Amino acid sequence: MKVLITGGAGFLGQRLARELLARGELNGQDGRPRPVTELVLLDVVPAPDTGDSRVRIEVGDIADRAVLERLIDTETAAIFHLAAIVSGQAEADFDLGMRINLDASRLLLDVCRMRGHRPRVVFTSSVAVYGGDLPDVVQDDTAVNPQSSYGAQKAIAELLLNDYARRGFVDGRVLRLPTISVRPGKPNAAASSFASGIIREPLNGETAMCPVAGSTRLWLLSPRKAIESLIAGCEIAAETLGNHRTLNLPGISVSVDEMIDALREVAGDEAVKRIEWKADPRVEKIVGSWPGQWDTSRAVQLGLSGDRTFADVIRSYIEDENPRFESR
Repeated sequence: MKVLITGGAGFLGQRLARELLARGELNGQDGRPRPVTELVLLDVVPAPDTGDSRVRIEVGDIADRAVLERLIDTETAAIFHLAAIVSGQAEADFDLGMRINLDASRLLLDVCRMRGHRPRVVFTSSVAVYGGDLPDVVQDDTAVNPQSSYGAQKAIAELLLNDYARRGFVDGRVLRLPTISVRPGKPNAAASSFASGIIREPLNGETAMCPVAGSTRLWLLSPRKAIESLIAGCEIAAETLGNHRTLNLPGISVSVDEMIDALREVAGDEAVKRIEWKADPRVEKIVGSWPGQWDTSRAVQLGLSGDRTFADVIRSYIEDENPRFESR
């Protein structure tokens, strides 16, 4: 089986690649496991060398049709479309966000249609498709009403994938990811970057800035569970999904104050003292438009699961990224 990961040099792309290589197989459309014989990692920068002969590292612009036509052929059985311009950057640079988050997504789907072999396409969407006057608990069928360019681009791409699936051009599924926390590395341009920074930096002995109020509620998922959900979502039988190809992924609803309480539980008061508060109206406006709690019963019925507590999320981050740190 040939598998393509767009955004293959990114954090989730690399982690997904490692998991697929470790598993060595992925269920095909007939429900039977098939060996992963080729894993193509596409990004604008080269993905790290895995040293695995099954991996093919490609550098290119995903919004260039020629790049997609070169990499997607009738042997490409599964595509994980992770490449995206993050929320804050898409808001700051409208043209770039439209080109990568929307135009490139349509190009990818259209190349699949042209090939005619109906590959599985997993598209990662976001909580940002929601906004405005929301119910306390967002349902799978709650109307999308994005309050950012990033959310609008994701919502349009969702509709495109659902229509391409309806027409039989792809076997698509949209997985709406909660905010991923805790991400390793450095802060990025995502509006939700602080959701990792207020945990990661204090654990590293560094100061972190929190730009939103402590009462701000987020819907979160750990990197471990995100990768597990991506693979499980890819393997769901098409007939089980039916005509509704969009799933809100399980996560945990937690306020910023509760996140900090969990940090105190795991790492103590000294870590919490490294968090400083400085309101950022731009971030508050974007993040404040996102839902803080979802009804994910459909995803759970299909076998997907989220994290149990945010303290567990922090502990899994320490185990995966900072094993020398001694949690309490």
